[in-house]
Amino acid sequence: MNATPLAAAAIRALVADSASHVAIEVVDETGSTNADLLARVPSAAQTGAAALRGPLLRVAERQTAGRGRAGRSWLSAAGASLTFSVAWPFRAPLHRMVGLPLAVGVALAETVNGLGVPVQLKWPNDMLKDGAKLAGILVETQAAPDGTIWAVIGCGMNLLMPDEMEAAIGREVSSAPWLAQMDRNALLAQLLSRLCAVLAEFDTTGFAAFTERWNALQAWRGQPVRLLDQGEVQQEGLAAGVDDQGRLLLDTPAGRVAVLSGDVSLRLAP
Repeated sequence: MNATPLAAAAIRALVADSASHVAIEVVDETGSTNADLLARVPSAAQTGAAALRGPLLRVAERQTAGRGRAGRSWLSAAGASLTFSVAWPFRAPLHRMVGLPLAVGVALAETVNGLGVPVQLKWPNDMLKDGAKLAGILVETQAAPDGTIWAVIGCGMNLLMPDEMEAAIGREVSSAPWLAQMDRNALLAQLLSRLCAVLAEFDTTGFAAFTERWNALQAWRGQPVRLLDQGEVQQEGLAAGVDDQGRLLLDTPAGRVAVLSGDVSLRLAP
C-alpha cells in the first residue's frame, strides 16, 4: 500500500476546477467526520468562526465512531480505508434531496470504474465490488436560518481489509488493493472532483438527470430481491432499477411497485 500521508495541500493541488472552491481539512483521528460537520452547520447557536461558510471536505485517517445508515457502525483502520465527509450548501428545497445518496453513488462509482476497478451500486447507498460492499454512503441534511439546506455527505471506502477488521465487521465485505497502491491524495482528489461536479448538477436538476447513469451501474438488475425491515420481509420482486425520484422499482406478481428509501435493507432473495 502507498503510505503517503493524507495532506490538505496535496489534495488541493490535484483537484479539478469543479472542486477548486472547496475548503479541505485533514485530521489524524476523530469520532465521525459527519458529526463534526453537522455540528458546524450555521444555526442560532453556531455563528462563530467554526461555522460552515462554504463547501468543506473533512478527511480522517481514522474514525472511532464512524456511522452508516440507520445508526449502524462503520469500522475503519488507519491507512486501510478512506473516510471523509463533504458539507455542501443547496438552494433546492429539502424534498428534492431524496435522491441525493444515489447521485453521490453515481459520482463515486464512475470515478472508481474509471480507475480500473469494476463496481456497481446497490440501492440506496452502497457500492459493491464482486458482489460485496466496498463503500457506504451516509447523507444527512440540516437547514440553516437563512433557508440554505446543508447536506453532509459521508463516505467510507475499504482499500485493504486487515484480518482483524474483517473479523470485527462479521460479514462479507470487499476491498480494492489496486486503489490502495495509488497515492491516496490523488485518489481523494479524483473522488472529490467528480463528486463536486455531481452535487452542483444535482442542485439544479434533482435526481432525474442521474436516473440512467444510476441504472447503468445497478447491481442485481433483473434478479429476485427482498426488502427487509428489522429482519422482516416487507416486499419481494425483481429489481428493475430506479425512477426519476430515486425510488427502487420492483416487478412483482401484482405489477411494478416503487419503494422509497427508509430503514430497509435490500438483499438478494435466496
